[in-house]
Amino acid sequence: MTRWLLGVLVMCVAACTPQPTPYVWPLPEGFPKPEVPTDNPMTLEKIELGRYLFYDRGFSGNGAQSCASCHQQAHAFAEPSAVSTGSTGQLHRRNALALVNVAYNKTLTWAHPKLTQIEDQLLIPMLGDNPIELGIAGHEQQVLAHLQQGPYPDLFESAFAEREPTLAKATQALAAFVRSLISLNSPFDRYAYAGDDSALTAEQIRGMNLFFSERFECHHCHGGFNFTQSTSHEKQPLDRKPFHNNGLYYTQRPALAQEILWGYPQRDRGLAELTGIASDDGRFRAPTLRNIELTAPYMHDGSVATLDEVLEIYRRGGRQIAQGVDAGDGALHPARSNFVKGIDMTDEEKQALLAFLRSLTDRSFVENPQLSDPWPAR
Repeated sequence: MTRWLLGVLVMCVAACTPQPTPYVWPLPEGFPKPEVPTDNPMTLEKIELGRYLFYDRGFSGNGAQSCASCHQQAHAFAEPSAVSTGSTGQLHRRNALALVNVAYNKTLTWAHPKLTQIEDQLLIPMLGDNPIELGIAGHEQQVLAHLQQGPYPDLFESAFAEREPTLAKATQALAAFVRSLISLNSPFDRYAYAGDDSALTAEQIRGMNLFFSERFECHHCHGGFNFTQSTSHEKQPLDRKPFHNNGLYYTQRPALAQEILWGYPQRDRGLAELTGIASDDGRFRAPTLRNIELTAPYMHDGSVATLDEVLEIYRRGGRQIAQGVDAGDGALHPARSNFVKGIDMTDEEKQALLAFLRSLTDRSFVENPQLSDPWPAR
């Protein structure tokens, strides 16, 4: 076969091979696009494979749980439990974060400044053993055998031009699906970005003005279009120190003066567990407030049941626990954020602020069939 003819055949094969479909971000006009790793570009086929994996209990070590078990669409891809339960019944120590606009997050999880790529974060629930979540570690061959059945060979071929599954490809597809969880169609968005003056009520507008005021200071930790400091995109590559101690606990009174900053429960000290720095005690990432109405309970450990309770904590400048192992006054924690200093807030203002927070609920996001469970009823 001549070199010319071989080249023609190669071009014909390439021309006949279906090409992946680039993903078009569903963003309002003028919005910046999220940053995406160059080695994992967004395609519709990859997202669809990721959707099947996200909802598949077979993508776990014992077939008992899926990603969607702890990240439920009706709750903005969070869950109505204080902490998550893994596939083997082991309790997580933290509340499941809502997967809302994760593509814009500069840092991931509650308290890890170096975890910045979704592909890396996914390995924790997939392969981690403290706690066990999906529990794939030690069961890799079983999971891969499952991915050779049903719709998966065709889905892998469409996404990667290869029918043989690998955990690396599955991770990339899952990451693509998670990046596609974009929520920018709340009443607030229609008011602020689409110019619909009727999208918010007068009470919600009063609450919005309070939220962005220097008197309430909510926007300092929950600012920007994603209502969180931990935001990065094509026009803003830098992060903005997204970790804060919000005065939730102050349980200890060490005798040594140089240790007085320690005060969060030993079971979870937040950023300080990684840095070993006392001033990082109790510092956690301020999550997005988008769809916050749907993601109760709140805080890193799910210890606050309602938004009303959340606002009472911030009105006071910290939480006071009267008795029990966590007894203490979080308002006295020396590392408490300067932005959590108490708010002179009337009951009427609190109701207006609650009304504004509810305006961040995007019903089209939690009801979008393209983000829902693709498997037949089980």
